[in-house]
Amino acid sequence: MNPSRDFWLSCGHHLLDRDMAGNLLVTDEFLKAYLARPEIVPPPEACPAERQLHHVLLGDPRRSVGVSQIAGIADADARENWQVMIGWRDHLVKHRTLEAAYLDIVRHNIKFPHAFMGHLIQAILRNALDDCTDAFVLRAAEMFFRPQRLAMQEASIVAIDEETESLLGRPPRSPLEALLGLPSTTEIDVLSDATAGSYWQRSDRFDMALDMTAGQRGVAALGDVIARWISHLLAIDVVIEPLLELHNTSWSWYVGLDSEATRIGDAIWNGNDLDDATRAKLVGLFRLTFQEPADMIEKVRGDPVYLLAAVNADDILRLKPQNLVTGLPIRQAEAVN
Repeated sequence: MNPSRDFWLSCGHHLLDRDMAGNLLVTDEFLKAYLARPEIVPPPEACPAERQLHHVLLGDPRRSVGVSQIAGIADADARENWQVMIGWRDHLVKHRTLEAAYLDIVRHNIKFPHAFMGHLIQAILRNALDDCTDAFVLRAAEMFFRPQRLAMQEASIVAIDEETESLLGRPPRSPLEALLGLPSTTEIDVLSDATAGSYWQRSDRFDMALDMTAGQRGVAALGDVIARWISHLLAIDVVIEPLLELHNTSWSWYVGLDSEATRIGDAIWNGNDLDDATRAKLVGLFRLTFQEPADMIEKVRGDPVYLLAAVNADDILRLKPQNLVTGLPIRQAEAVN
């Protein structure tokens, strides 16, 4: 990656190593970044036990932490934060790669905070997209780990980062953003050919909107991200085609990319007609075909898979990339679930 085309510095990808297969290996430097989180850094009034634990882990972030060490922290909220953080750290270090750690979480429905999961997804995506030079694809990939508000802008439907919209103009909250001196957001532009060149410098601000109007470049870019995600995590090559609407489809398999889309997919599966209000919620409709049908389970082998993305009642899109791991009809899933 050309340094001038680096992106998402705040995910800490530069702190990670890679194995021969290109997957991410956890380093001490990456683990120490978690110790810089504001809920983990001991405040001035913290008890000696909490300060000591933080100091020891800064020197050896993989050091075993006993239950009694956390129990000895005086503040109840601090104890809870440390329990979560150590549990997360232990999960990362027991797996060979971040990709393996993510797959284990998804396949076994292990519960971790959304903030940690979003960070993990971002780091893995940053790795999968390392050779990507298309700002539209990178902006679409943000949807995998940051909720979006869909809004009408003239005749277009645009996706705006939900947190950026609410925190516009405030200082960055990520400790890595602060440590790297990344600037805060001041305005939101719609990504276009004219503004795409600025994406690289402002990628950590999440302050560029994406046109998600049916048939436009943003929807196609999201399809590209989906294909790359599946290829990187599952080593399966697929072709993703954006669709304007469903016509004479076999509908033998579908995956909702979020909770609302799953509900809509269930309705279609059960033969229910969609009213105009429900159809308006769909912001992404794709046909997925496996390049190697043998990767599919036998009962739907060779059939297309339909993917749906939809906003909720508040016009928020919360994609669940884990559904692409657990929901596709792949043979490997039979052995690991």
